[in-house]
Amino acid sequence: MKKLVFAIAMALCATTAMAQKQAEIVFEADTINLGQFSEKDGVQTCEYTFTNKGDAPLVIHQAIATCGCTVPEFQNTPVKPGEKGKITVTYNGRGKLLGSFTKTISVRSNAKNGIKRLYLKGNMTE
Repeated sequence: MKKLVFAIAMALCATTAMAQKQAEIVFEADTINLGQFSEKDGVQTCEYTFTNKGDAPLVIHQAIATCGCTVPEFQNTPVKPGEKGKITVTYNGRGKLLGSFTKTISVRSNAKNGIKRLYLKGNMTE
């Protein structure tokens, strides 16, 4: 009898754990290509749009870039299931090396897919 009660309790715990609601962040595009631009137009801004495809509110905790020339900004308010949000990224290439570049932005949230990486590409000319 004890074994049966234990088995039922374990099954209930497993079912409860599986039934917990989670957020899921899905971006429309993981990579944005700014194309070619001149150094005098070195400050470029773009937006990464995402949808919370989960069944719990999505909270972005952190968005950090690989270098100081790339600055991500995000909303601090939770994004409800089914709603959209955005992360705005500004790249400042003034005074940086000319040529092609790829920057990585790491987004940490409470989503089941945890950390998501976004990429920003471009080619800065004279």
